[in-house]
Amino acid sequence: MVTQKPTSQTGLRGLGRLVREPALLVLEDGRLFRGLSYGAVGETVGEAVFSTGMTGYQETLTDPSYHRQVIVMTAPHVGNTGVNDEDGESHRIWAAGYVVRDPALRSSSWRATRELEDELRDQGVVGICQVDTRALTRHLRERGSMRVGVFSGSAAQRPESELLDVVRAAPLMAGSALAQEVTTREPYVVPAQGERRFTVAALDLGIKEMTPRLMSERGIEVHVLPATSSFEDVQAVGEHGPDGVFFSNGPGDPATAEPEIALLRQVLDARVPFFGICFGNQLLGRALGFGTYKLKYGHRGINQPVMDRATGKVEVTAHNHGFAVDAPLDDVTVTPHGRVRVSHVSLNDDVVEGLECLDAPAYSVQYHPEAAAGPHDAAYLFDRFIELMTDRHTSDWDEQIEEAH
Repeated sequence: MVTQKPTSQTGLRGLGRLVREPALLVLEDGRLFRGLSYGAVGETVGEAVFSTGMTGYQETLTDPSYHRQVIVMTAPHVGNTGVNDEDGESHRIWAAGYVVRDPALRSSSWRATRELEDELRDQGVVGICQVDTRALTRHLRERGSMRVGVFSGSAAQRPESELLDVVRAAPLMAGSALAQEVTTREPYVVPAQGERRFTVAALDLGIKEMTPRLMSERGIEVHVLPATSSFEDVQAVGEHGPDGVFFSNGPGDPATAEPEIALLRQVLDARVPFFGICFGNQLLGRALGFGTYKLKYGHRGINQPVMDRATGKVEVTAHNHGFAVDAPLDDVTVTPHGRVRVSHVSLNDDVVEGLECLDAPAYSVQYHPEAAAGPHDAAYLFDRFIELMTDRHTSDWDEQIEEAH
């Protein structure tokens, strides 16, 4: 096994020093990195992925899309803004583990109420620090995301061959159905701010708190539903059914989400305006008849360039996805639900980043337009949802389609 040696033996909890324990990071291909414990001491396994964001780590850790993933931070210095009670995207940390190079000795933000490492420890998130994350990221970029284990304390004292067996016994991300593990158990409502203009049924596949908040700011009353909801549950939203349906981001392999895809096809058949992001984009693709596939190492971070093909505008966007839609970039495809085209594309690798239905009120994007903690280039997509629902109320969609033909 190839190893990396730690460079420091001390850390902080609050303002009190402690001695860190030895830790090991073991990849399923046998690569091994040595470091020191960070956060909770123990062991964890998951899919190793790297995030290129230089800030916003609290939003990243609390994003349910990172369920069962071990996040490798490419930014070398992590923890300097601490943790607060406002920036979380859910009620807990969802990441299975955390890998950093140089943890901050103490937070230096006036908004911080506690230290990042204390938060990781209190929530039982096992991490490792003093790792050459540049070398680790290059390894993952060349060989692809793979299963990984982080072991510290007594867990790290076991034979390396035994630790490798633990990693290789972990479930693969491909084939994993995870949305039902992160979804809300009961429906809840996020009221519209000011006058209520529309009512939306939002399927929680791993929704981030900022998403319904941005919709509520636009006068939308958001009914957040469990991932297991039926079409009848969706129809029961609002006095006369929802004005629109939204599918959120979330973890797992979209090929496993047959119940959610079946629900989406019913939404398309009913011609209810639809907007999906990230996992919701992949499910729209599959509902329309396209395939999905696993990316080599995915897109994760808040600095991903995407082009809106209708305007030519380049947006800097936030991503977290390891799967993508397999659709032709330059052709309009005829599907059982009408014509569809690719609306957005990644400028890094030509991955499909958005779909637009030309004969149905539905569209989606692969990235996170709510963009907590930024950027905010794609916030217009929520306004577009408003326009789609407004058009449904002010004119007959079928007549518009006939005119378009």
